[in-house]
Amino acid sequence: MKHNLNIQPLNTWINQAGKQPLVISGPCSAETEEQLVATAHLLAQTGKISALRAGIWKPRTRPGEFEGIGSIGLEWLKRAKAETGLPTAVEVATAKHVEEALAAGVDILWVGARSTANPFTVQEIADALRGVDVPVMVKNPVNPDLSLWVGALERINNAGITKLAAIHRGFSSYEKSAFRNEPMWDVAIALKTLVPDLPIINDPSHITGARDLIAYVSQKALDLDMQGLMIESHIDPSVAWTDAKQQVTPAALSDIIDHLALRKPEVRNTEVNDKLHELRNQIDKIDDLLIQKIAERMQIVEKIGNYKKDNNITILQVNRWDEILQKRVGYGKALKLSGEFTEKLLELLHSESIRKQTEIMNDEAGQAKEKLTHA
Repeated sequence: MKHNLNIQPLNTWINQAGKQPLVISGPCSAETEEQLVATAHLLAQTGKISALRAGIWKPRTRPGEFEGIGSIGLEWLKRAKAETGLPTAVEVATAKHVEEALAAGVDILWVGARSTANPFTVQEIADALRGVDVPVMVKNPVNPDLSLWVGALERINNAGITKLAAIHRGFSSYEKSAFRNEPMWDVAIALKTLVPDLPIINDPSHITGARDLIAYVSQKALDLDMQGLMIESHIDPSVAWTDAKQQVTPAALSDIIDHLALRKPEVRNTEVNDKLHELRNQIDKIDDLLIQKIAERMQIVEKIGNYKKDNNITILQVNRWDEILQKRVGYGKALKLSGEFTEKLLELLHSESIRKQTEIMNDEAGQAKEKLTHA
């Protein structure tokens, strides 16, 4: 089901001035006036960024860590904006933050991941924004909860904010990987499907947690038709007070942008479109066959469920499941399918099979209970 938000196109509220792709950049934290202004000048000199970001209030996981320079940093941002001409963007987490940022002339606000996870916090921010015409970006919640993300966007939109975008910064996960926050691209794609007109900005800095992976994630985001990037940049990342490993110098940022390939979401070449249409038709036919075969598989699963019920056999057969995994994953690899993909597909099919067989078993239990009730 699509969500109808009242949203203005991105290019109506942020001036790219021919810069491609859209990039919002600046230090993770405003540390000193000199650090912020010097970084802003170097970023402006690249000619490749559209807005300057800086953390003024920093929600940290544990007390005692640097939690932002506070309101004085807004004055530094004003100076950086005056000297470079770059519009400014900051994170807000309370109504007071909103009021102070707007009073200081901040051009773009964003709601952080921790705030998005709390509807009370989002509503407080939304109430403070009522009657104000300012762009607002909403980061995904810490955990992969699409409804929570959409709900936060709706609350801000309901307050009258039409210059609205989402920021995809990845999700917390217990599984260890190369990323600080798992991208879980499927969640961002689901958001785009639900709200097609919503601009999505990717935050490779927080996804990766490591500067060496920023270029890779940035390219992936653009290939998935995200509208821009938010990349943290510091004049000297080695001495940054927060998130040093994920920040890049302005020169490194410029190099990353230079090596990004920009691709178009739509093709106007008739010959290319015809070829795509032909290939997609082939995929549609195969998809139809896949659905048909899965349906046939589930019919057999029902027969197995009834047989197990009649012979008092447990639903789960661990040895059989292990056999399926080993054989099918190996077969998939031989056909050049990744083991991870094949395993996930099998787990999905197995989960549905268990559900169907459980339904059959419970149906018998339900009938027995009904007989006792009417006895």
